[in-house]
Amino acid sequence: MQSVAHAIREALLTPDPRAKCFAARDVARRWRLGKLEWCFDVTMPDRPAWPDKPELLAPNRMPRRGKGGSERGRIALWHALAHIEFVAIDLALDMAGRFGGQMDRSFVDDFLSVAADEAMHFALLDRKLRALGSHYGALPAHAGLWEAAEDTSADVAARLAIVPMVLEARGLDVTPSTLVRVRSQGDENGAKILERILDDEIRHVAIGTKHFVALAKARNESPEKAWQNLVERHFRGVLKAPFNDSARLAAGLSRDFYGAIAS
Repeated sequence: MQSVAHAIREALLTPDPRAKCFAARDVARRWRLGKLEWCFDVTMPDRPAWPDKPELLAPNRMPRRGKGGSERGRIALWHALAHIEFVAIDLALDMAGRFGGQMDRSFVDDFLSVAADEAMHFALLDRKLRALGSHYGALPAHAGLWEAAEDTSADVAARLAIVPMVLEARGLDVTPSTLVRVRSQGDENGAKILERILDDEIRHVAIGTKHFVALAKARNESPEKAWQNLVERHFRGVLKAPFNDSARLAAGLSRDFYGAIAS
């Protein structure tokens, strides 16, 4: 029987976006059905395999999206969202594969389910781009999304603090306004995609928060203080309002965590 770590590594090293989606969902399905061995016998790659396109640019080199209502602006929006979800597949896979051996089985259950969700999100967004006459890879994309994984590769608590509890939580803040803008353009299909993603991302933040809180308590640490210390050490940006407090609270991420260090 193949080990779960080996299956995850193969998915991470799959460069083609559609094939990576299939691989991520296949790993999650085989794990759920008991067809993968609980064994962490291989290490995870420092970087996943990615396609030649999109060209990855530093944040300060990213072109402006243009006006949101223009065809160019709409394509740029959906392309940026697709890139976020594509990298999110690898972030979830790496979480399960890199740290699963030191956590319990529910940790692997949870983050492989997240990887499958992210693969589904990417597929929806890729289909949206194609309906607009474009495709993933047609535009440049943000190069910095994997940096959080590199910076937290040695500490599961830091990875949980930064990826689900900062980066994905930020998605809870910004998606509602994007949804309003998309719906105002008469794009009900796009609005339904964003609603689905938002619902799933609340669950993803909740998963990260649950495992972080359990880990902090096992270390006899205050979850809120431990999270704040890790964010100050590992997050290069700033936590900026406005916050979607209700969605964050639904995910278990109360203002006790972020209120004191938000700008």
